[in-house]
Amino acid sequence: MTTVVPTSEEDAALSVVRFASELAWADAGPEVAEPQVTRLCLEAEEFIAMGKWLELASLMITSAELIFSKVSEKDVESIFTIVCNLVTKTENPDEVMEIVKVITAKLVQQPNEKPAVRLKILINLYNLLETPYCQFYVYMKALNLAVDGKVTEYIIPSFKKIDSFLKEWKIGTPEQRELFLTISNVLKENKSLSKDSFKFLTNYLATFSGEEAHVLSEAKEEAVRAIVDFVKAPDVFQCDLLDMPAVGQLENDAKYALLYQLLKIFLTQRLDAYLEYHTANSTLLNDYGLVHEECIAKMRLMSLVDLSADGSGQIPYELIRDTLQINDDEVELWVFKAITAKLIDCKMDQMNQVVLVRYVASQFLAFSLAIGHVDMHLMAVAISFFVNSILVLKYYTQFNASVDMCSHHTDRVFGQHQWQTLRTKLVTWRGNISNVISTIQANKVSEDGSQAAQGLAVR
Repeated sequence: MTTVVPTSEEDAALSVVRFASELAWADAGPEVAEPQVTRLCLEAEEFIAMGKWLELASLMITSAELIFSKVSEKDVESIFTIVCNLVTKTENPDEVMEIVKVITAKLVQQPNEKPAVRLKILINLYNLLETPYCQFYVYMKALNLAVDGKVTEYIIPSFKKIDSFLKEWKIGTPEQRELFLTISNVLKENKSLSKDSFKFLTNYLATFSGEEAHVLSEAKEEAVRAIVDFVKAPDVFQCDLLDMPAVGQLENDAKYALLYQLLKIFLTQRLDAYLEYHTANSTLLNDYGLVHEECIAKMRLMSLVDLSADGSGQIPYELIRDTLQINDDEVELWVFKAITAKLIDCKMDQMNQVVLVRYVASQFLAFSLAIGHVDMHLMAVAISFFVNSILVLKYYTQFNASVDMCSHHTDRVFGQHQWQTLRTKLVTWRGNISNVISTIQANKVSEDGSQAAQGLAVR
């Protein structure tokens, strides 16, 4: 039966120094080893007595690599738990940072030797820290260790918390760039996570907004990669790359201008423009590993989205056929592909040979919250009235005229023009809703007065 004996942190630290010293001098023989072990233990005791925690940390991990190679994973973790706990001994943030640097330097020195254990130790160290920048520093070391040691599967789940981490760390722009780019590079190795990789890459490029040309040039290669990744991605149909200065610098770049033109075609034009581009630049596409057939398939879907965005709510089969350059019997197949990809919400009217883009009434409440200044009780009354009252038919036409803003399709880009259009429609919609609510109130007052009069007559 194992008995746990409580000990002080000093005793634990001395035990680690003694163990590591004995391990380091094991081959020298007792006559040589014992004096050396005694000397190191006395030195550790002096550091403890004087509160020299940085010096103690350096002493404790002198033989760190020997410990990793000779000791079981469980014992390695126990030893480093004691070592890492030294960061809690001092209230001086600078000293904490120096201790962290000493520990992490040893942990990342041989990433292929028990990498999972090293990563776990770094995570334990992270959880002991209270200084935001120290936490960020350790996280980046863990991230790089996971890459070098090929154990990224252990750290990828933490990427979902990056937004909350950033709020805690309060790091500057250079550190954010390093973080976003590193994460993107980790994720790009896994094809199933390419969409997330692209997201972090665009986050990286977004940090260059407002920078001078010489700084923007640092992001040129990543901007190229972002364009290629977007064109290749079969499940990414929307991005803000055109609005990013880091990408915009490629427009007049002698080497990359044609690639920028390709991005512009994918985000603002239709299939015919791409086919014309391919005729003149097929070699360039091949150089970047872009498959023509895959580009055509993506452009057909994006062209279909563009057709659904004209506001009419109807797309003739014939127009789809001509725009996508397909046969009559393929129209519904491509519409179904767009629906499956959640690019548009529509139904097919086979009798009239048109696609009807749906108007999503369920977005009514969500947009009303965005508008603001709407009484929620009256909103509930209004919705109920729309559903249950025949009287609402008189006002349905007015409401329906304003709800076209809710046509369910995906805009390929959403820039200043789209925001201005949305603002205009929201203002119009708010006015129409206010009129509907006023009418409902008036009818409710009239109805209440009529019921009161009937009650008096009965009495």
